[in-house]
Amino acid sequence: MKFKYLCQTLALCALLSPGCVMYTDDLPPVDESYTEDPYQYDKPIKYEEEGIASFMADEMQKKKTASGIEFDLRKLVAAHPYLPFGTVVKVTNLSNKKNVNVTIIDVGPFVKGRIIDVSFEAAKRLGFVEEGSVMVRVDVISLGNGSVNPEAL
Repeated sequence: MKFKYLCQTLALCALLSPGCVMYTDDLPPVDESYTEDPYQYDKPIKYEEEGIASFMADEMQKKKTASGIEFDLRKLVAAHPYLPFGTVVKVTNLSNKKNVNVTIIDVGPFVKGRIIDVSFEAAKRLGFVEEGSVMVRVDVISLGNGSVNPEAL
């Protein structure tokens, strides 16, 4: 008999203690009418920047990039400090107006003042292999989703 009263007393103390949370079914219904995605990935974006471009050295050949893709200097790829992987950008050499589209597969460059590192193939098509770096304009063609399909390069 004493055990029954002890259990009831302990239960009552537990319910009345400040650390106890009581749940209720009297909550308002969840508003499920809001379905708009705040990020509209299918909408075109306007992004361009101008600055110095350089190209990635031969020592990067066959090494894994930050996206997990193996770097190939013969592909039209690039490294950018903050554009998502898979983003395609048009890089235009401002001195000769040559341009090339590259896919962002790595993070970089890590040299102050540079805005993009392109592959050797891209640098060759842009005409600045001899100089090593050049003033360029970078325009986003399509924004990536953070991943890269290696077969698409």
